[in-house]
Amino acid sequence: MFGAVLGKAAGLVVTGLAGAVTYDGVKRVARSGAVREAAVTATAWGLRGARAAETGAERARLATADIVSEARGRIGEEAPAPGSGHGHTHEH
Repeated sequence: MFGAVLGKAAGLVVTGLAGAVTYDGVKRVARSGAVREAAVTATAWGLRGARAAETGAERARLATADIVSEARGRIGEEAPAPGSGHGHTHEH
């Protein structure tokens, strides 16, 4: 019975030691600025991705506007003037 208690106590000591070593390692990494550097890098990638998506959306919008304009020209319809305010009839 004494051996079982001693075995459990040794296991707890090893687990506690592993936890302490892990905690110290995490503290050391946090102090080194690696976490901040990783966050800045991830944010930069996100911004690049957002800009690329915005550029793609703008290209798609312009392509669609060109197609609509050409289709209106084929049927003899004039395109509305920019800012003509279709559907906006009340005054401010």
